[in-house]
Amino acid sequence: MNITKADIVDRISANVGISKVEAKTVLEEVLASVIDSLAEGRKIELRGFGVFNTKYRSARTARNPKTGESIQLGEKYVPTFKPSLDFVAKVNEKLGNKKNK
Repeated sequence: MNITKADIVDRISANVGISKVEAKTVLEEVLASVIDSLAEGRKIELRGFGVFNTKYRSARTARNPKTGESIQLGEKYVPTFKPSLDFVAKVNEKLGNKKNK
């Protein structure tokens, strides 16, 4: 089951005791801050969660797998995320327990 932004807003609202409107505003501001910081070329470190960064990708020639036609791709920056060790351990712990059941 997928989680949507609305689900996160509901959870923040319930756990923190603020209205859904306030929770939505806070979440949108956090997401906008992440996007703006990455667009400025800055790295974001959230201890216990992970690191958001950008990586440069050079221009290259790619191939359309369906037609085999060559396509020229331009240079670009792509956002990346590297989860913390705690993050990875928690995910593996939860999913490992599901798999063993």
